[in-house]
Amino acid sequence: MFITKKHISRRTVLRGAGAALALPFLEAMVPAATALAQTSANPKPRFVGCFVCHGMAPGYWIPSKETGFEFPFIFKPLEPYRDHVTILSGLHSRSAEPPPGATGADHWVAAAFLCANKPKKTAGADVYAGHTIDQIIAEKIGQDTLMPSMQLAVEDPGANSSNCGEGYSCVYTNTISWASPTQPLPMELNPQVVFERMFGDGTTTEQRAARRTRDRSILDSVMGSLSRLKAQSSTSDRARLDDYTENVREIERRLQIAMKASTVAPTDMSVPVGVPQTFDEHIKLQFDLLALAFQADITRVGTLIFARDLTGRTYPESEAPTLGFHGGSHHGEDPRRIDQFSKINQYHIKMLAHLVERLAKTEDGNGTLLDHSMVLYGSNMGNPNQHLHYDVPHVLVGGLNGKMKGWRHLAYPSKTVPTGNLLLSILDKFDIHQESIGDSTGRLDNL
Repeated sequence: MFITKKHISRRTVLRGAGAALALPFLEAMVPAATALAQTSANPKPRFVGCFVCHGMAPGYWIPSKETGFEFPFIFKPLEPYRDHVTILSGLHSRSAEPPPGATGADHWVAAAFLCANKPKKTAGADVYAGHTIDQIIAEKIGQDTLMPSMQLAVEDPGANSSNCGEGYSCVYTNTISWASPTQPLPMELNPQVVFERMFGDGTTTEQRAARRTRDRSILDSVMGSLSRLKAQSSTSDRARLDDYTENVREIERRLQIAMKASTVAPTDMSVPVGVPQTFDEHIKLQFDLLALAFQADITRVGTLIFARDLTGRTYPESEAPTLGFHGGSHHGEDPRRIDQFSKINQYHIKMLAHLVERLAKTEDGNGTLLDHSMVLYGSNMGNPNQHLHYDVPHVLVGGLNGKMKGWRHLAYPSKTVPTGNLLLSILDKFDIHQESIGDSTGRLDNL
């Protein structure tokens, strides 16, 4: 139990010229002589869904046993958080396979990842996928936050036509978040736009533009209010405020660097203002913004697409710096090429671990953000060389308020358990109980 002398609302926002700064959880948000669990400050669950195309290198990601295992090569970056990690193998992504009588779909249905429903084959406006679990969860836990959910991307879809391939609309590869089967939500590429949505005043574009023109920090705009709040705060709350505001300043600094870099980009390169030119900085910045949004309770639900299908992107910071992602996935069952491809897979997990580390280091009520979150990461392919949609990799990270155990490998019989069963079980963990979702046939044992 926390006892405090001064109580402030969990929804307190500091306002300045064209800026609004939501606050992290503070002890002062708990009324005196009130148990944390009995207040609105009781830690809320969070959900993150991350999709990556092109599967994983066979032989490099499945643990050797169900508990107490040494982390396999690809998942090695998550080993420091093993008590919060559950690896799932054997699942079947049936929703990524073509509908009966249809062709294609192998590379065009990322939209099925969070709904387990086969998208309608169309290149027109009559798209149809499914109501995704991130949006179902947001309807449950995100309606009293500034942003019910955040959808993030790190690869620009703008160069594609409306017909992405084999008769499937680009929208099926451009987003994994659907508010309804016919309502896809855009994934935001630009961290600067995300930051403005998080901390913009919400009044007029002119005010926000004026603040940017003055080149003032959002923190500078609310410094007076922040100073008064800190003067009235406990030592522990002042420390939390200092840590939080330092995170805001660091992100502002990095956004300024990205904006300056974009203005000197080659004339033949389309680089939106505020978008970092390297994947490494881009995805870390997006994840840092998401963690900051969780910390300030601006949102409780987020999704991110690591890569779009058929991307030839290389990852210079990985141990396979010149290998294109899609080309590397067609390894021809050559052990040397499989080994090279596994290095891209591991690099992606390193980026996931960046988010996990941020969540683990951020205090939230009586624990950390990682203690109160569930992060889902997965693909709709198993062995990508053969475009196999069974034995697909998934991993869950986080404690979800004590509902998840870690250091586990849940192995299911191959070609038997659809990914819809995983999604249905995740909804259960958020106290959302449905009879089915997508291609589900039941719930997962032992999740």
